[in-house]
Amino acid sequence: MALRDALIASWYAPRATPLALALAPLGWVFRALVALRRALYRSGVLRARRVRVPVVVVGNITVGGAGKTPLVAALVRELAARGRRPGVVSRGYGGAVRGVREVRPGDAPALVGDEPLLLAAAGCPVVVGRERAAAAQALLDAHPGCDVVVCDDGLQHYALARDVEIVAIDARRGLGNGRLLPAGPLREPRSRLDEVDAIVRLVDGAGDAPRAGTNGRETTMTHVPAGLRNLADPARRVDPSDWRGARVHAVAGIAHPQRFFDLLARLGVQAVPHAFGDHHAFTPADLALPGADVIVMTAKDAVKCAGFADERCHALDIRACLDPALVALVMDRLDGRQAA
Repeated sequence: MALRDALIASWYAPRATPLALALAPLGWVFRALVALRRALYRSGVLRARRVRVPVVVVGNITVGGAGKTPLVAALVRELAARGRRPGVVSRGYGGAVRGVREVRPGDAPALVGDEPLLLAAAGCPVVVGRERAAAAQALLDAHPGCDVVVCDDGLQHYALARDVEIVAIDARRGLGNGRLLPAGPLREPRSRLDEVDAIVRLVDGAGDAPRAGTNGRETTMTHVPAGLRNLADPARRVDPSDWRGARVHAVAGIAHPQRFFDLLARLGVQAVPHAFGDHHAFTPADLALPGADVIVMTAKDAVKCAGFADERCHALDIRACLDPALVALVMDRLDGRQAA
């Protein structure tokens, strides 16, 4: 944990740190390996597998969260609203699945991962697997009516051929020091952004994403609160004003916990923050917060706490607001693939 925190602080420091400089030679080696792997795919030595329907990959070039999963959920909703029948594939990070598996209601987060459970709750089929091409084929075998596959993460998983690439970037953090792992947060060089179909920056704010003035290639999205729910009684909705005078604690096991804490503050919720590592496997001990009248957490964390949460525990659901120009761009690419 201490090493992880030191690396992240170094990656996003305003100027080069001694740690980043010391790790720079390893970053050069990593850059060479990335370039070699891409060259092997481009030359055909390594082959990408194409499935029978178009594939949209939503990923990033940095380590850590940039709003990919809410972006995927929003894109799936938009595609379905336009008559498409999307399905989702995901690695299932943090899960224990070997091979491929369709995510089903009641699956344990420790088995399939937390983010796939969130996506499955949106109502579309979700299949997890380390090999995304195998997961995509399993999805289509189980759901032959599916006409587009959306891949949550996997920008660097070149074994799955894709028709649309979307990169999510946290506008607050950007690309950090611009160095490749482990000297910086980049999985691929900055120049990779020139090759993708769209770049979507997650920005702070409570309003909708831009409605005009973009072509969809470079745009923004915002995360908008979609309501609070009690984990012990999911049907009960809560208003933040109900907590006036209460001792509120907030927990977040996501890549950038401060973003969640800031969102609560914008809603008028003054909470004692408790930050955990991304994909943290919560236990009852993590919620044993003396004096807490209310515990509020992200929806991603809630799927891991639902089995032992008490009446103090609430989840803040969010949805991503997308630029319509981005959706139009994706539809145009999909229609072009089918016409071809």
